[in-house]
Amino acid sequence: MSDNRFKIVFDGALLPGVESTTAKLNLAELFKSEVEAIEKLFSGRTVALKRDLSRPDAETYLTALKNAGVDARIEAEQPVAFNLAETHETDSGAADFSRPAASPYAPPRAAVGENLPEYATLKVFTIHGRIGRLRYLAWTLVLTLALLVAGGIISTVSFAVATASPTAGTILGVLLGLALFVALVWVSVQIGVQRLHDLGWSGWLYFLNLVPLVNSVFPILLLVLPGNAGANQYGAPPPRNSTAVKVLATLWLAFIPVMLAIVVTLGMNGYLNQLEANMDSSYESSSITSDDDADQSATVEEDEAQSADEASEPVDSPEQ
Repeated sequence: MSDNRFKIVFDGALLPGVESTTAKLNLAELFKSEVEAIEKLFSGRTVALKRDLSRPDAETYLTALKNAGVDARIEAEQPVAFNLAETHETDSGAADFSRPAASPYAPPRAAVGENLPEYATLKVFTIHGRIGRLRYLAWTLVLTLALLVAGGIISTVSFAVATASPTAGTILGVLLGLALFVALVWVSVQIGVQRLHDLGWSGWLYFLNLVPLVNSVFPILLLVLPGNAGANQYGAPPPRNSTAVKVLATLWLAFIPVMLAIVVTLGMNGYLNQLEANMDSSYESSSITSDDDADQSATVEEDEAQSADEASEPVDSPEQ
């Protein structure tokens, strides 16, 4: 029935290969709670993390908990009995962890199931948070356009200063170019780290871009691999892609093949020009060698003709 309600229960079990410390830290980060409060979930008792959920909401909560490494499950809510005697009974010994403690002397408990956001808040200039593939492409395109505009402004200002003082123009251009490069690297790192967080990876992996050969494959992985569908240790999933994000990502995907085609065309033209230049130089060398051989042959023939003429001239004898 459509009015059936469900709850998320947990008895301390973990998914295969997940350590207890890792799961506790993931839950503390996921629910923005203290680790001490999270440790109370691992007492071995069955606790209800969240009650009165619809089936889709229960599936969403369960996915987030699975990504955190805990083996929770969905159970159907029992009908509420309006009986004063039954209100003091517990449901098969399960404790509702989302309700506050009745006794003021009971240890504090965090309502970990209540603070789970559906989507995270986007923040550009930070290494915290998550972004998906399309948003990563869109932000990269905006960053590239900003770089081109800033580079054009720096070039114009440096040229204007250089007309009055070449030395001052050169120094200004170098300083502004260095500042632009540092800003570009800083923002690129922030965007890349957020993309790594969406995959569930550590942001320190961004330094793989400095490793030869690996840096030619690693950026492709950031563009191809899908992020975690639900929440992970770095927070809730990013919001759905807006129309602007989809348009910018499409433009960037179309711009990359065009740039590759331009680079390949320029490379082929350079190779052909170099090949033509080498052929011309080879032809000139062969022409010079042929002329030298012809001159040498002509000289030899002239020497032989002169020798023949000298041999054919009569010699006056002494008797004559």
